[in-house]
Amino acid sequence: MTAGAQLTVTDKRRAARHPVDYQVIAEHRQLGDLHLHIVNLSAQGFMSQGDLPLDRGERLVMRLPVVGRIEAHMIWSHEGRAGFQFERIIRIDDFLKLVDTVQPNPRLRPRR
Repeated sequence: MTAGAQLTVTDKRRAARHPVDYQVIAEHRQLGDLHLHIVNLSAQGFMSQGDLPLDRGERLVMRLPVVGRIEAHMIWSHEGRAGFQFERIIRIDDFLKLVDTVQPNPRLRPRR
C-alpha cells in the first residue's frame, strides 16, 4: 500500500503564467456578480487578488476576450489571493491572443 495523497489531477503549479492586470465581472450561482482582479494567467487557469466570499471548489462563469464565456472553479485561496482552474484548457493560439489583449505592457507578453 502506498502512502500519501492520491491526486486525480495533474499538478499545474509549474504551468507557464503570464502577469496581467485585468478586471472582470464573474457570475456566481448564488452570489450573483463578483468583481475579480486577475493578476496572472495560464492556459489552465488564473490567480486573482482580493478577498472573495467563496469556498474551495465553487464555480464562476466569466467572459474573457478572445475565449468568450468560460467556467472556472476555485482550487485554493490564501491571504487575499485565490487560484482558479478553467473548465477546459485554452488552445495555445487563443491563449496568446488573450494575453496580448489583457496585458498592456508588450515587454511582459510571451515571446513567439
